[in-house]
Amino acid sequence: MRVSPDQFETLAGALPDLGRDAASVRKRVEMMEALLERAFVIPGINRPIGLDAIVGLVPVLGDLVTAAMGAWMVWEARNLGMSKFQLTRMAANVGIDTLLGAIPLVGDAFDFLYRSNTRNLRIIRKHLDKHHPSTVIIDG
Repeated sequence: MRVSPDQFETLAGALPDLGRDAASVRKRVEMMEALLERAFVIPGINRPIGLDAIVGLVPVLGDLVTAAMGAWMVWEARNLGMSKFQLTRMAANVGIDTLLGAIPLVGDAFDFLYRSNTRNLRIIRKHLDKHHPSTVIIDG
C-alpha cells in the first residue's frame, strides 16, 4: 500500500513524537542518546553505561550497529537544517567512536569513557536552543 506524503504527514502528526517539528526531533535524539549512553548504571561505581558500551563488546558487529544508531542522530540533525560544520563534527564523533571502539580491549575501555552520542546531543541542543527556543526543556 502506497502512502502519499500528505497521508504520511497526517499519520505522523497523529502519533506522538513522530513529527518532523523540532520538539519531536529533540525528544527522539534525547531518547536515543539515553539508550546509547545512559541506559544502565554499573552497581558499586554508579557509572551510567548504555548500549554503545555493551553492544560494543561484540567484535566489529557491535560497533557497526551502534555506529548506525549514532549516524541516525546525525541524520536527524541534518533534517533540522544544521550547518555542514556541525554535521561534520558530529560525524567525526561517531567515526572516532566506531574506529577506536573496534580495537579489541582498548576499544571497549574507549567506549566506556568516550561518549560520542552525548557530545552530539550537546551540539544538537545548542542548535535547537538558538534556532528553536520553544523546544527548550528546563530540567528541575
